[in-house]
Amino acid sequence: MSLKLPPYTFDDFQVGMKMKSQGLTVTETHIIQFAGLTGGDYNPLHVDDLFARESIFEGRVAHGLLVQSLALGLFAQLVAGTTIALLEVNSKFLKPVKIGDTIYVESEVADKKPSNKYNGGGVITFKHEVKNQNGETVATIETKLMVARGPAMKKNVIKT
Repeated sequence: MSLKLPPYTFDDFQVGMKMKSQGLTVTETHIIQFAGLTGGDYNPLHVDDLFARESIFEGRVAHGLLVQSLALGLFAQLVAGTTIALLEVNSKFLKPVKIGDTIYVESEVADKKPSNKYNGGGVITFKHEVKNQNGETVATIETKLMVARGPAMKKNVIKT
């Protein structure tokens, strides 16, 4: 990977390129706010400490989609301003993430397809491994992003 600072453009990414995000510690506030944002996913595994301690997880766990959202947010800093659209997300949740766990994302460019339709940019497929503070993979995520050749300003978006 070059020493260029983000955001990265379509041309900056090469198949096989690897990146690692900074870490983020998951808090009770993340979980409670996410439960509200989902329209009410207050499953006791997420919000009821007594209930969750009696579960197979032996404590409260973050929503899978919260882990996905936090992970993609950590990655998004690399393409802020050059991403035109998030086209697809596929996730697998492998281990629970608990309050106090710190997650980070290791990402790799899996595929890159140029398109003149998007001002010389195109679609990039990323494979992400979300890891905890122990280096254990807690989730895998594959995303397809439409990425611009330069800043994703009006003139760089879709030509009709």
